[in-house]
Amino acid sequence: MSDGPKEVRITIPWRTLIVASFVVAVAAALIAIGSALLVVFIGIFLALVFEVPVRAFMHWTGRGRGASATIVVLGSALLVTALGLLLLVPLAGNVRDFLKDLPQTVANLRDSGELSWLGDSGAAKNVQEGADSASANVPDAISALLGVAGDAFSVGLALFTILFLALFLLIDMDRLKGAFASIVMPSEEERWLELWERITQTVSRWAIGVITIATIAGTIQGTTAALLGSSYALALGVIAGVLDLIPNLGATIAGFILVPTILAEEGLTDALIMLVVILAYQQLENNVLGPTIYGKATNISAFFVILGVTLFGALLGVLGALVAVPVTASLQLVVQEITKERRAAMAAARASLEPPAGEVATP
Repeated sequence: MSDGPKEVRITIPWRTLIVASFVVAVAAALIAIGSALLVVFIGIFLALVFEVPVRAFMHWTGRGRGASATIVVLGSALLVTALGLLLLVPLAGNVRDFLKDLPQTVANLRDSGELSWLGDSGAAKNVQEGADSASANVPDAISALLGVAGDAFSVGLALFTILFLALFLLIDMDRLKGAFASIVMPSEEERWLELWERITQTVSRWAIGVITIATIAGTIQGTTAALLGSSYALALGVIAGVLDLIPNLGATIAGFILVPTILAEEGLTDALIMLVVILAYQQLENNVLGPTIYGKATNISAFFVILGVTLFGALLGVLGALVAVPVTASLQLVVQEITKERRAAMAAARASLEPPAGEVATP
């Protein structure tokens, strides 16, 4: 006969409560300072990007690391600022005009003989609504940017902080390597410093390569649009170059923008020419420019590229999508180094199971 329900007591150790509280507090602190962490991440990433150019400048001029880092970083900042002052207004103005006229461009496409079959389909309606939304919102944002509207002080402070974080990290790079080497076992020092060097080479070579290739892509496709008579050639070149920064997907997205725009403006023949140029350039980039400029710096599979773009894009937005390739490649290098001994042991174990050369395994 039952004596009634038994009381069940759940005891949670104090240590578990303390650890859980600590984890929650750390997570809350990280969320609270998320914007500051992003600034630090960009500063560190930028320092890795500049590391190889700084070394090259030191080799060419014989100057010390401090002077070389200051000249390269601040000189690059001044060059970007000068180019921005010269080109920002015409570039942004042409992009703004393109976006303002986007609804009419889409309407012209829907009414064209080649695409008249779209009619009032749901896809055409969605594209039209998207064009109307972009036309209404983006040009205002560009106008605000050109008018230095918004919290310019905060933006300037963030850029200043990022720049000097990168500069001071570059100046102290050798000292930081020495400090890192002092806390690892002597037998492990060379291994981990070599990994540091490989990550630096990966990030720096990727950044230089991606900027070079994006510039080439924007120049070729923008020039083609200009030769075909497009009034938005400058904007289309900028769009092609910026989207080319996104690995694997960016060039395809750019094609879906450039070709319909040329079709709406100039007709089917010119649109086909634009399509051929885009496809030919993609073959050039994939088979010549990419392997030549990147080398093996970002030797990762297309699956992990797309995975990295998706995950880091969700985490950091556009910035995450742009840095997904070097970050993923760096993580791959770390995993390869950590699992190096185990993979060697597994290879040796498999080799021991194979019959010696010249012998035939008995069934």
